Amino acid sequence: MKTPIKSALTLSASALLAVSALATSAAHAALWSDTSIGYRTGSQYSEPFNNTPFSKDIISLNHVSGYKYGSNFFNADLLLSSATDPAGKGSKEGAHEVYVVYRHTLDLEKLTGTPYKFGPVRGVGLVGGFDFNTKTDAGYNSKKRMVVAGPMLMMDVPGFLNVGLLALWESNAPFNTFTGVATNRYNYDVHPMVSVVWGIPFNAGIPLSFEGFANFIASKGKNEFGADTANETNIDMQVMYDFGPALGAHKNALKVGLQYQYWENKFGNNASGPAGSGAIAKTPMIRVEYHF
Repeated sequence: MKTPIKSALTLSASALLAVSALATSAAHAALWSDTSIGYRTGSQYSEPFNNTPFSKDIISLNHVSGYKYGSNFFNADLLLSSATDPAGKGSKEGAHEVYVVYRHTLDLEKLTGTPYKFGPVRGVGLVGGFDFNTKTDAGYNSKKRMVVAGPMLMMDVPGFLNVGLLALWESNAPFNTFTGVATNRYNYDVHPMVSVVWGIPFNAGIPLSFEGFANFIASKGKNEFGADTANETNIDMQVMYDFGPALGAHKNALKVGLQYQYWENKFGNNASGPAGSGAIAKTPMIRVEYHF
């Protein structure tokens, strides 16, 4: 017998497959697209239950494109930690992680031919997508799977500013190399997230852009060990300089800038509990992107 969460996951996965099929067929008729590889690095990363900051190098592949009825967003990060975030019990190597995000947005005006404009809102969309990760760390070895869906408002600003209210169906199946305990895949409570994503160009004597996202995530109920989870705040933002024209390349070909991430109660771990100060990340980074 299926639980309500499993039923919701099944329905959401079916909807996601339908949306993905539409996006795949539409990819051949993309009206615009942008693909980039990126690198960012910092020395003040943190993880819950690890109160010692560590460095991390992150290599990214990013793709965004638009077609007749909406847009696609895909990002894959390869995250390489220093040895302070060890790969396993007794390891002298840092952990490795892959984190993938996909979002598809249907623009209701493009889909129906009816404008959805009011006040500062230029359009309304429906978002569907997923996250997944795999990490080889000593304490948790995350195997996150998450399906997301919900409405989104597209604000009338230079560049873009999108505000969404998404439902999250999340599960994990960790393995602790310290204790040797493996956990069966566990489904958290379905929980909401307010997601804000932006990319706004401006000029301060040089061409700059203010980019990033902010996720405000409600508690997902009990975790797989029976403890309460906490509300999360994850803000990741950067100011980027467009080197392209100065190098004789096309606009946005090479972007360099400074990035900062603030993540409170990381992964739902309460920073005031056993997870400690590692559950709050305050991480400055250097970021470089090449767009082709």
